[in-house]
Amino acid sequence: MSSRLSYALESGLSLSQPISVIGATPEHNLSALPRDTQVVQPFKPFHDHFAAAGFETVPKSDAPCQDVILILPRAKALARALVQQACARADGQVIIDGAKTDGVDSLLKDIRKRVDVSGPVAKAHGKIFWFSADKTAFEDGTAPASQEVQGFRTAPGVFSADGIDPASALLATNLPEKLGARVADLGAGWGFLSAQIAQNAAVTTLHLVEADHTALDCARINVTDAKAQFHWADAVTWTAPDPVDTVVMNPPFHTSRSADPGLGQGFITSAARNLTRSGQLWMVANRHLPYEATLNDAFMQVDEVAGDNRFKVFHASRPRR
Repeated sequence: MSSRLSYALESGLSLSQPISVIGATPEHNLSALPRDTQVVQPFKPFHDHFAAAGFETVPKSDAPCQDVILILPRAKALARALVQQACARADGQVIIDGAKTDGVDSLLKDIRKRVDVSGPVAKAHGKIFWFSADKTAFEDGTAPASQEVQGFRTAPGVFSADGIDPASALLATNLPEKLGARVADLGAGWGFLSAQIAQNAAVTTLHLVEADHTALDCARINVTDAKAQFHWADAVTWTAPDPVDTVVMNPPFHTSRSADPGLGQGFITSAARNLTRSGQLWMVANRHLPYEATLNDAFMQVDEVAGDNRFKVFHASRPRR
């Protein structure tokens, strides 16, 4: 558990089963909680981490429980939506644990206007507080579960929830007409790139691979073509049912606040592994990210075909074996 939650339990906070934990990451040690605690985690690598630890792990849940522990996400709109969902599910307490950098102070201020709060306990650059679940106190002014933006369905907390990502838009305008019959969109998000690719009559199979279950649910709404196949999976480790002709991707470069170029490099390696011998990769990345060496290690031919001061578009072909 986080040091704040451990300290709160030692200081008088008591939990009642069944317990549901929302938003825990591998940084959070939940070993002190009962193994029948439900962990709600839509991000596939984190989901698998807690499943391997023996917890009942699900990507989403509206099942009733007694207490909910909500570990605050960075996205403000998502945090408020999750508070409402926690109150709807819990019959006992809602416990909120968050860092100052994730906006715990402003959320606490808002919640205090609506319900009586116990705690808060300040520790390790954050706070934890709790209150009796109220089914109606948070129905107004909270974020919707999903929203329509520029003709697409998105949801709070997913990547580029407020509109089409400019890097993906740049990549879409530079994709060739001839993509091949089998295409994979690694890190498909809520489906913008795949929605463009699905319009190509020559494409017969389109794999949307996305680790965020919430984003993938949006993609199912945004990409309705029968050729689309949806995979809730980590793109770094995903294996296509059959080698694909083309991989298209705008890979993420962080799962936390710190940039991690290794994540995008893992996407490149995965793309090369899943392509046919004559397959091709179309990829966009932030200008400052160091992907050229990995691309040249993974492919025989690599070219930067478009870009600006913010982004660069690569075309790579003939993966090395």
